[in-house]
This record gives sequence, structure tokens and C-alpha cells, in this order.
Amino acid sequence: MNFYTDNKDIAFQLQHPLMRKIVELKEKGFADKGEFDFAPRDVDDALDSYDKALDVLGEICGDIIAPNAEEVDHDGPEVHDGRVTYARGTQRNHEALVQAGLYGMSLPRKFGGLNFSMVPYVMAAEIVSRADAGFANIWGLQDCAETIHEFASEEIKQEFLHRINKGDTCSMDLTEPDAGSDLQAVMLRADWDEKKGMWLLNGVKRFITNGDAQIKLVLARSEEGTTDARGLSYFVYDKAWGGVRVRRIENKLGIKGSPTCELVFTNAPAKIVGDRRMGLIKYVMSLMNGARLGVGAQSVGLSEAACREALKYAHERAQFGKTIINFPAVYELLAVIKARLQASRALLYETSRFVDMYKAYNFISEDRKLTPEERTESKEYQRLADVYTPLLKLFASEYANQNAYDALQIHGGSGFMKEYPIERMYRDARILTIYEGTSQLQVVAAIRGVTTGAYLNRIREYENMPVKGEHEHLKKLLVAMTAQYEQAVKLVADKNDVEFTDFHARRLVEMAGHIVMGYLLLLDAQRCSDFEQSAAIFITRGQAWNNGHFSFIEHFELDHLAAYSVKN
Repeated sequence: MNFYTDNKDIAFQLQHPLMRKIVELKEKGFADKGEFDFAPRDVDDALDSYDKALDVLGEICGDIIAPNAEEVDHDGPEVHDGRVTYARGTQRNHEALVQAGLYGMSLPRKFGGLNFSMVPYVMAAEIVSRADAGFANIWGLQDCAETIHEFASEEIKQEFLHRINKGDTCSMDLTEPDAGSDLQAVMLRADWDEKKGMWLLNGVKRFITNGDAQIKLVLARSEEGTTDARGLSYFVYDKAWGGVRVRRIENKLGIKGSPTCELVFTNAPAKIVGDRRMGLIKYVMSLMNGARLGVGAQSVGLSEAACREALKYAHERAQFGKTIINFPAVYELLAVIKARLQASRALLYETSRFVDMYKAYNFISEDRKLTPEERTESKEYQRLADVYTPLLKLFASEYANQNAYDALQIHGGSGFMKEYPIERMYRDARILTIYEGTSQLQVVAAIRGVTTGAYLNRIREYENMPVKGEHEHLKKLLVAMTAQYEQAVKLVADKNDVEFTDFHARRLVEMAGHIVMGYLLLLDAQRCSDFEQSAAIFITRGQAWNNGHFSFIEHFELDHLAAYSVKN
């Protein structure tokens, strides 16, 4: 089975009109074609390379990673003498991808990468996540290489980046026992050792995914006497240097194949990435945005897997003389699962394209000065990426949980049993709304898109795009939803109260998200009729969801806040 070729919705996104420009920017005029044999000659050649690599990955996921998932979930990793041993299935997965040369896909060719744009890399993450959401964490931590490539010195790039496609694993070591979401409270200490010419790290990190990795990016306090973000710097650590011990592996509800570790740093040598004091302010924020894009892909992949399991079971299970897919209560659930899936996928690749565009311009600016038009375009795409990333992470992770829940419900009592994969998927989904920033924190980030008008401006652009005559009725619903959303934003803003705005933030963000995804599905339906059903279902249900939010906001007064203050 091939998890790429059996899902034409993914290949559809490769044909998006913006992809040709993304490829041209990423390839910088196809400058590599004379230096590397496998470098593309033109846009079509590059897109063909994307397709072929995803084909290979899809086969590995279908034939190796997915069949290993249940064994990995059962066995899990182990820790002995401060070191982690992967489950056998995890090791087989990793070795297959290394042998296929699929790590470091987005890195430049001079570092052994494939120089792929962000879109096919995110597609790869989605496909791996469909096969095994837990293993996707190990796969996805190659994002650390992107951070090294973007911010580290040339010396560090040469030292570490060549190792990624050879199979060296990565981790980002951020959280601590007393610093989870509040990363400015990180206290792991970094002290400069003059004799060794290295920084030495001391302290404890907790909840570190793939914590025994060969290459680590570590957030640590380099400035003595500080307690806030301005005292934090970012460091790269090589496992071969020693000084880090795995104290334990957490016993988790789900994603059990991915080792989540508590680590003890004892004079662990490290090198600084970029500038001092910019660790959290600049570098971790960039890495976290990449990680949130990765969780979006992981969520969509898991939604895809859950949707397929539900559909398969509904076709097989017979009750009262007919298969259960023929019952309205079941086929409605399946239709909504699919609509959520396709909506979150549309948002995933829209966000990925925004990221691709501004990152491509950033790398071009290292070689030459951008034109005024290019600078303007780059800034606009970065603004869009900044507001779409938390929107994506919020919706995709919440939808993955809802889809896994509904898919299990379709299985009935069988879904509660270990014999069916949906039980594992249901457990794996639960972390998605928590790590890399909880849903509540995504709302804190996304509300800026509401208050600055960024979402509304982009919605207006979607609104100006033509649709087929048979889809005009859906567009009219979205136009009405937009007017209602504007009114809701005004109702909240007119109160001029920060707590009131915070209280309604999620409702406003969700209203915006329903409109954005509704438009994305509608626009996809202009290019492919396969999206018409999901567009109709998502937009009509989105209207109902937004009506509920608007009614609540419209009738809510400042003095009602006290009723929600629970202190005991």
C-alpha cells in the first residue's frame, strides 16, 4: 500500500497555482543544476522530484511504518544506564527512511538535503503521521536542522547539517519542571568555560521528545542574575560530547513509541547558536512556529487515518440487516469527519505556502538585495504565516481529536478494544491540543489576527476570487458570515475591556477560522469537484457554529464575567 498515491488530495495541493512561484524562489533560478546531478532543471522537473520522493515515502509508510505501529505502541522505548533504546519497529522505520535518503528533505543540497520547499516536506510529515503519529515526532524533529540552517554560524552548519540525512536524530530541549508553557522561566544554566572554549550546561529538562537524540537544541540561561526571556540563549549539543543523562522515560497515554524524557545536564558542553540573549525571543519562536506547522501536519495525518478506519468499519459492520454506513446517524458522522479533515488540510497547505514564500525571500536576501516589491511581498507572507500558524495548530489538533472520537464512536464497543487501530489513534490524538502550545495559547496568538484585521483582510481577498455559478449560494453564506463576524468583533471591541476580549477570544478566532476554511474549501472546489461535498457541509455547519458564537457574544455583558470566576 502506498500512503501517497492512494490519497489524491495531497497531490492536488502540489498543483496549487502558487507552487510554481514557490519552486522558482526556492531554487534561486535553478542555480544548482550545474553542480548537483539530481538538481532540477526547471519548475516541472522540481515538482516531479517532489512527486517521486513522496511516492517513495508513501510506500515506506504503507508497507513498513503503519504495519509496525501496533507493535511499537505495545513495546515502546526503554531506558538503560541513562540511554534510550527505541522499540524494534521504531528502529526499522528510522533505518528505512535513512536508506531512502528522506531525512533533511528541505536542507540545501550542499548539506546533503534535497532542497525541497516547505509544502512537500509538510506533505511528508502528514503521510508519516497517518502511518504512526508517534513516530512522526521522531521524523519531525529534523525541524531542528532548519533552525541551525537559518540562524547558526557557517562552522556549526558544516559540523551538524551533513549528519541529518545520514540518520542523526534531533531534539529541542525547551521545557523544565517549572517552565512548561512559560518558557521565559527556564533556569537550566549555561556558563562559559574559558579553558574548554565551550559553554557548559547544568540543570534539568523535562518532557523532552526524543530526548536521547544525537543533536540537541537547548534553551538555557546564559546571563547571570536574569529571570526573564532576555537572559536566555540557544545552544547546540552533540551527544558524543557527553554530560547528559536520561533520568527516565515518561509513561504516556499515547504516542508511546516516541520517547519523552527527563534529562539531567551535568557540565554538558555546547555551542551557542546565533546571538546571546536571543534564544527565546528569536530562535525558539521560529522553531516553535515550525513545530506548530508540524503538529498541524501530524493532526491532519491522524485525521486521515481515523477517517479511513471509520469508513472501512462502517462498510463492514452490519446491524439490523444492513451495513451501518446506510444509517443517517452514521453517514452524517462520516461526512462531517471528512469535511473537518479536508478543511484542516486546506488550512495546512495554505499556511505552508505562506511560510514557503517568506522563507524563500529570506534566503534570497542573503545573496542579493531584495527589490522593494519583493520586500513588500515577503513581509506580507510573513504576516500571514504568523497569524495562520496558530489558527492551523488550533483547528487541526482539535479536529483530529473530534475525528478520532467520532471514528471510535462509529466502531461502537469494538473501538474500545485493543484489536482495532482506532483505539491507539484516539489515545495518540489527545496530546495534539496540548504540546507545542495548548489550544488556549494558540488562541492568545491568533487573536492578534482578529484585532489587527489580518484575518478579515485575507477573507476579503478570498471573497474577491470568482466561483462557479453553482457555488454562488455557498459564497453568499460566507459573505453573510463575514458581516456577522465583523459585527461580533465590534461588539467586543466597543467594550474596551481586556478581560472581556480575552474571554471571547476563542469565539472570535473560531468564527474567523470557519470562514477562512470555508473559503479555502470553496476555492478548492473550483479546481476539483471532489471538494464540493465537504465545502457545502463545512460552510453550512460553520454558519450554525458562528451563529451560536455570535448569539453568546451579543447577549453577554461585562458583569456576566463574575459568574465564570470559579475559585473553589
